Parts: sequence; structure tokens; C-alpha cells
Amino acid sequence: MRVSLLAFADRPVVRKLATSGVGRKVALRFVAGEHLDDGLRAVKALNERGTTASLDHLGENVTDEPKATEAARVYIETVERIESAGLLANISVKLSQLGLDIDPDLALGNAERVVERAAAAGTTVTLDMEDHRYTERTVAACQALAERHPGAIGVALQSYLYRTPEDLERVIHTQVRLCKGAYLESADVAYPHRNDVDKAFAHLARRLLQAGTYPMIATHDEQLVRFVQRTAERVGRDRSTFEFQMLYGIRRDLQRALVDDGYRVRIYVPFGTEWYPYLVRRLAERPANIRFFASQLFRR
Repeated sequence: MRVSLLAFADRPVVRKLATSGVGRKVALRFVAGEHLDDGLRAVKALNERGTTASLDHLGENVTDEPKATEAARVYIETVERIESAGLLANISVKLSQLGLDIDPDLALGNAERVVERAAAAGTTVTLDMEDHRYTERTVAACQALAERHPGAIGVALQSYLYRTPEDLERVIHTQVRLCKGAYLESADVAYPHRNDVDKAFAHLARRLLQAGTYPMIATHDEQLVRFVQRTAERVGRDRSTFEFQMLYGIRRDLQRALVDDGYRVRIYVPFGTEWYPYLVRRLAERPANIRFFASQLFRR
């Protein structure tokens, strides 16, 4: 189903229908809005409910240098607005939005400017992971930035990629966000079956919890959440030394339950006009998301 949905959603006619009218309105359950102010309002509300947040200015695969530079400027402004408002939030950044498809040095330079400003504001930057073509460059960028800005940079790793255990050892001293992975990948590079992805996730989560760093466990899967809770207790991890991460608008019930139980929870809050690719990946991850979206589209 996941492969079929991703292929179907890429058709121009489907995109046009989904991004207009009711489709656009329903999408805003999963996206804070199209402007930075929308994202900041969402973060404020989440802080009031006991969670922190990670703001993401949506966009990827930029092939125009001025647009890549502008994306970096928006992220710096985002950090400044977080700081001035006293919000509990960091930011998440895609290197392809900062120019990785144009020039790796351009992307790294843009990322470094963002990380420097985040460090000055006392917050952090997480490099989002994209499809497997970007994995090596993203991991290498995290390593380079961590050497120059220790404590201010982290990276997302995807359990469905075969290479991830080795990548984890390269960046385990940083703040690692562990997720399953949401891109369409072939069996040459990624586990094709959900059970194998879940087993890999559990193995990687255990390694993170055994290490002395700050793990960020990104999942809505209650079985994996319970596994992480049990493992943390077994290895003597205090609840303040790791966090769960979840997506804006998804499993709000589980978010509340974890906060009520004393766990740290960070919500990934996307904003911006380039929300369609993000929405498609969210729908592909869980059949429940597809059912919700379809029910809202056809509700009178």
C-alpha cells in the first residue's frame, strides 16, 4: 500500500486535487500553517501542554542558490523568534533545502550559519534525513559540524536502511533522532518488510539508550514506545536523559499520555507552503492517517 500511495500521489492530477479546497484544509491538521507565525503559535500551544517542539520550514531539493540562501535566512529568523519569545524549541533542517543538490560546500556553509545562530541562542539543530542518495553526505555533514559546534547539532537516522548501524556509531556522540524512515526505497538499500524495520529500530534504540548521549526516539508505534520504556528502566536511564518525538497532529492521545507519565516529548512542527511532499509521506506511514484524510475529504 505504501509504495502504491507514494507513486499515485506523484501524479500531477492527484497533487492538484489534494492541494486545493478541502484537501488543503485537511492537510493543516498535520502542518501548523504556511507562515512562521503559524509555526510559532503552534509551538507556544504545545509548550503550554508540556511538550517541546522542533520547527521545520518545509522544502527540499532546492536547485537555485538564492533560494537555498533564503532558506538559511528563514531558519536563522526562526531561531531568533524562538529565542525572543522564550519558546522551548529547536529546529530541523534538510540539507537539500540549503543547496546540497547545487554544491555540498554551499549547503554546509548555509547549515553552519544556522547552527552558529542556534548555538548562540542556546538551542540545537537536527539535520533531517532524506532518501538514501543523501545519507552519506548528511552523516558526514553532521560529523563536520559536530566537531566545530559540539552540543549544537544532531541528525536523524532511519532504521529501515541497512547501513544505519554503522552510521549510528559515527554520530552517536551527537543528538540522534531515530525514526523508521518515510521515503520510497528499494530492497537493495532498505528493509522491505515492516517487521524487519521494527526489529532494526529496537536494536538501534537499545544501543542509543546504552550510550551516554541524549537519544531522541521518534515513533508513534506503541509497542516500540513500550520497548523503549522497558529498556530505559533496565539500563538505568532517568526520564530526563532521553525524549520521545512525534509528529504534529498525529497520536495526540499518546503524546498526552507520555507527558502525563513524566516523559519528555518533542513535537515536530512543520510550516510553509511546500507541504504536499511532507503530507504524502505522513499518509504513507500509517493507514490510519489515510483513513482520516479520506473521511475529512468526503465529509459534508
